[in-house]
Amino acid sequence: MPSRSRSPRSPLSPSPWRNIGRPALRFAFHPLKPLTRAGRVLLCVAVAVFATLVLVKWSPAHADDAGAPKAESPYFQLNSHEPGTDRLPLKATRVDVRIAGVIADVTVTQHYRNEGQRAIDARYVFPGSTQAAVYAMNVRLGERLLTARIREKQQARIEFEAAKKEGKTSALLEQQRPNVFEMNVANILPGDDVAVELRYTELLTPTDALYGFVFPTVVGPRYNSPRGAAAGEKWVSAPYLKAGEAAPAAFDIKLTLDAPVPVKEVTSASHDIRVDGTDTRRASIELAPSDKPANNRDFILNYRLAGSRIESGLMLFRGGEGKDSENFFLALVEPPKAVPVAQINPREYIFVVDISGSMHGYPLETSKVLLQDLIGNLRPSDTFNVMLFSGSNRMLSPASVPATRANIEQALATIKQMGGGGSTEIVPALKRIAALPKAADVSRSVIVVTDGYVTVEAEVFQLIAKNLNRSNVFAFGIGSSVNRHLIEGIARAGQGEAFIVTKPEQAAAQAERLRKMIDAPVLTNVKARFEGLDVYDVQPPLAQLPDVLGGRPVVLFGKWRSQAGVPVSGTLVIEGRSAEGAYASEVSATGREDNASSALRHLWARQRIASLSDQEALEGGSAQKATITELGLTYGLLTQYTSFIAVDHIVRNPNPALAPTVNQPLPLPEGVSNLAVATVGAEVPSTPEPSAWLAMLVVLGIVVSTVVARRRT
Repeated sequence: MPSRSRSPRSPLSPSPWRNIGRPALRFAFHPLKPLTRAGRVLLCVAVAVFATLVLVKWSPAHADDAGAPKAESPYFQLNSHEPGTDRLPLKATRVDVRIAGVIADVTVTQHYRNEGQRAIDARYVFPGSTQAAVYAMNVRLGERLLTARIREKQQARIEFEAAKKEGKTSALLEQQRPNVFEMNVANILPGDDVAVELRYTELLTPTDALYGFVFPTVVGPRYNSPRGAAAGEKWVSAPYLKAGEAAPAAFDIKLTLDAPVPVKEVTSASHDIRVDGTDTRRASIELAPSDKPANNRDFILNYRLAGSRIESGLMLFRGGEGKDSENFFLALVEPPKAVPVAQINPREYIFVVDISGSMHGYPLETSKVLLQDLIGNLRPSDTFNVMLFSGSNRMLSPASVPATRANIEQALATIKQMGGGGSTEIVPALKRIAALPKAADVSRSVIVVTDGYVTVEAEVFQLIAKNLNRSNVFAFGIGSSVNRHLIEGIARAGQGEAFIVTKPEQAAAQAERLRKMIDAPVLTNVKARFEGLDVYDVQPPLAQLPDVLGGRPVVLFGKWRSQAGVPVSGTLVIEGRSAEGAYASEVSATGREDNASSALRHLWARQRIASLSDQEALEGGSAQKATITELGLTYGLLTQYTSFIAVDHIVRNPNPALAPTVNQPLPLPEGVSNLAVATVGAEVPSTPEPSAWLAMLVVLGIVVSTVVARRRT
């Protein structure tokens, strides 16, 4: 048969994408002599051996887990036949939120009740805000109030275990991640009603004059890589209910909003709410009656204040006149409005898309809508590429391609065919992105699309900060209860921005917001200085202010020195470069003292701890442990190295060793399928990884060869 010559294809042509997802195998058929029956059998055996080698070599379990220890993984809650044991001790969670200006003070009350006939110990993993400064915990046991103390983490654990063995009712609150907490309550006797009350404060930073408050209600199941630094962490193995199964614990949230100007447009994209006091300075919000469960997705509240401007300003709190007293300040300065620029430099976009098991179904379909907007509206002068990752990863093209209509349509068609399955190996995926060559005259933006259900946050932050510093990295969290710690941390490490998309209809607006930020940062070369006010310990440091990417104010925390009896004065000056030229804004400190702003003490400490934690993730290890621990103990804050512990002085359980530990199950986040747990815990994903498709086709070839051989005999 005469051979046909083929012209070489350019790596930028659209044709390499036509066979994405198909094995790169070509078969050449040549006229051969007919095989004997023995020869055909031998051929089938040879193909079978080859297929076995391919399966062993290319299977995800072999590639990802060989030689690695088995990591703790989530599991589905099983019905217990143990008589007399209450397997669901958490009966209700109540949340009371009071927002004054831009500061929220939140009280979370968890009610545990033992309706069984045996004493139990309860363990509950629950989420928190990534911005929360947890500063207090109380335990109400009948008529008695137990006030928790802040302790170094290991010391608190020792005290808790000792009280537990002595038969004393006790509670231990630990931080596993800035947005994941673990509560342990020991010696809950039959009939006991234990109320654990947590209090935290956080800053509400507006975007485009839209203020938002988020209360996470559930921790999504985390994929815990056997090779990751968190492989031995026990909290990851929390039990889950099946998809669609409502949590038996009740949930309620109420909010009070006090603002300096009337409150407008109070809405929730996550829950049905009732609002009283719109267009006044005081509004109250509560959940409306609904048949849907309320505690399987983030509670999200958005509101505007009268006028279109962000309420810029300077808040000062005077801690006292003593030698050791500290004064704190918070500054929010509205940036200039974004101005369209006539000339946009060529840009390269790399989309890194999670197609793991937890993304199966609703989250992945939402991602596809988002990518349709992001990729579908690229400029012809742009280039782009797409990586799909789960347990393995692959690029849709060897190199970035021009954003022609043909290339865009081919990429979107490929993405549209994807289904979710497998583990979530994000670190190898980002390493591959970091190794991609980059032209010096092209601005690269990396867009990560994921639900963030992993435990390797520190490794991801370190990798991005050290290896992707020539790119802006943006993160899109997809789903009803995403891992905001990972999403926001990626953005900080990559000098980008975090986006949360909970519903497909939000995709277009978030995609447009990203485009505006990338096209023209509203403020660059940002500098701040104080005139007439002696400040120190400013967060972030005045010499390291990032570019302002659109709609978000410049936010500064810090301390200031005062003289007894002397009113505060001075000016904060923010300078930079906008699209229209030099920019400057001034805020006066005169008359800004507010004795009700004591929360600034906790907010400053929380900001400082977050900065040190980012530095620790970048350096690796626990180099900042001593400093973070000291801050936690000094300011009474929960951190990764400090915990809250409350112990009753009365021995209530004479046989504490007989009390079983009950792990309170969590509902799966809304829209997340059972694959999030079934795949996370399995060595071999239930949905094949991309590299496994070749092996499956080879097996199919064995079957076909065998059938042909039999028909010819």
